[in-house]
Amino acid sequence: QVMLSESGGGLVQPGESLRLSCAVSGRQFQMFNMGWFRQAPGKEREFVAAISTDGGITSYSPSVKGRFTISRDDGRKTGYLQMNSLKIEDTAVYYCNVDPDYRALTSDYYRPRVSWGQGTQVTVSS
Repeated sequence: QVMLSESGGGLVQPGESLRLSCAVSGRQFQMFNMGWFRQAPGKEREFVAAISTDGGITSYSPSVKGRFTISRDDGRKTGYLQMNSLKIEDTAVYYCNVDPDYRALTSDYYRPRVSWGQGTQVTVSS
């Protein structure tokens, strides 16, 4: 059984940076593409970024492209989301998930095969 654990969130000011981590336990991490998602208060969960199994393909939401960078460390079975130039509108609970199907992971109608973790809160405020 695959389990996800996000960490690294916090309270920062606009323009600052944070790096989120997603630890994946269970089956072999290298089998999975990985994605980050976020959910702001009163809004639906939305796609943020994804990375393929070999790290060769990445995708980003237009709202974060150029500011966020997704990466992975298969040896540590951990994925990362480096968030720079944070904006107030980036405030949300951030979640990660994994899927063997990259297209499904980046779909507008993504239905996770793995249960969501607890998420990590990112608050950007002046």
